[in-house]
Formats: sequence, structure tokens, C-alpha cells
Amino acid sequence: MDKFEGRGAVITGGASGIGLATATEFARRGASIVLADVDKPALEQAVAWLKAEGFDAHGVSCDVRHLDEVVHLADEAFRLLGHVDVIFSNAGIVVAGPIAQMTHDDWRWVIDIDLWGSIHAVEAFLPRLLEQDTGGHIAFTASFAGLVPNAGLGTYGVAKYGVVGLAETLAREVKDNGIGVSVLCPMVVETKLVSNSERIRGADYELSATPDVTGALGPLPAQDDSLGVEEVARLTADAILANRLYILPHEAARASIHRRFERIDRTFDDQAAEGWSH
Repeated sequence: MDKFEGRGAVITGGASGIGLATATEFARRGASIVLADVDKPALEQAVAWLKAEGFDAHGVSCDVRHLDEVVHLADEAFRLLGHVDVIFSNAGIVVAGPIAQMTHDDWRWVIDIDLWGSIHAVEAFLPRLLEQDTGGHIAFTASFAGLVPNAGLGTYGVAKYGVVGLAETLAREVKDNGIGVSVLCPMVVETKLVSNSERIRGADYELSATPDVTGALGPLPAQDDSLGVEEVARLTADAILANRLYILPHEAARASIHRRFERIDRTFDDQAAEGWSH
């Protein structure tokens, strides 16, 4: 994909934060937008703002936990836009705290949204992109926690590792169809992820852990606290045009990622030193 002009883009979790900023960036570059979000008032406000800026924007209420709702989103997006070229699966929540304190409902809620939400996007949109046969791009929001584990983010990390694996595998499988894939793995960005997570949790999940990411985590690498959603949005749009698989906004993440793979690689030497030769 070499441009956004004339393209149709769908963004889940699009009513705020990275989703809305990225939708705005796509629109500024000439794309028509369908925003999806479970928060109907925020969704209506976001769409109204985009339209007031002169952009072609539409809103579809969608809870990404449910495949039928994401299929409905795909139906509406193709109806409203005529074609869909970019899907940005961005909806996400977090529950922080030690794994030992997580309830089954904590696990289910995080994985239903953070992992199944992206799987549902692939299930709903990929067959239609393949049938459309005009290329396109699928992007996912994962996290630094999907590349390097951190104490206090076990449920979130498990889900986001899954999203990274989904993106990496999908990129290989659809390359020959002209479809690009990217996965965004930021560290802490100025969004309302934590407060929104607590607010939108439905009555069908009991909240056990306090979603206080900063209080529950071990030490994170020092990072540039000034990085905002607009910069992340620009980097994401640029990565899509460059067909770059990994989107890594924070240079501070580099050393931790390197150390993780060094630990994996060193295991072969440790095993060989103990006589393992297979």
C-alpha cells in the first residue's frame, strides 16, 4: 500500500487514545474512516469531531469480544465505504496485578478483548480482503508487554504475546496476496487505557484486581514520557505505507528486547555445556 488517499480504513477502539489519533492521521492523509467502539457516547463524539474537521467518518458500535458484532462491523464498513483497505485492530484493556491474584474472570476478560478481539477482526475482515483482491493492510495494537514480560502484567502480557504471534504468522501467510501486516508495540503512552478498562468492564465479569498499572508493575526501562498518541499515530501510518511488521515507538524498549533474545540464545550454550548435543 503506497498511500492512504482514497482508501477505506476501519479502526476498533477508535473513540479515544491511539485509535482516534490514528484514525485522524489516516483521514488527514486522505482515507475514509469507520470508527468502532463499545463506548457509544464517546464514539458519537469522536465521529462528530472528525466530520467537523471535514473528514469522511462513520461510527459503528462494536464489542470486539463477540464475533457476530465484528462481522456486523465488517458488513457495515463495506456498505458505508464501498471497500476496506486498512483494518487497525486496536481495542484493548488491562488488569494489572500478580498472576496469583488473577481470577478466572480477570483472565477471560483480558483475553476476550485483547486477543480474541484481534482474532475476530481477522476472521471478519481477512476473507473479504482476499476476495477483494486489491491488497491492503491489517495492523494490530499489541504492547511492549507482548515482546518482553513484566511482573504485574501477566494476563495482559499473555494476550499481547498472542497478538504479536498472530501478526507475525499472518504477515507470512498473506504476503503473496499483497496484504501487509503490522503490530504496534508501545511502552506507556498518554492514553486512558487504565481508567477506560475499569469503566467499561461489563457486569458479566467480576473485577478483582485494581487496574493500577504503575503501582503493580516492576521497574520499566526509562522512556520518553513526552511521547503522545499523535506521534504514535504518525509512526503507525508511516509503518503501514512502508509495510513494516514491527512498530516500536520507544527506543528505550530496545535494550530489554535485545536482552530477552540473548537469554533465549544463551540457553543453547548452557545446554551444550551440560552435555546436551541433539
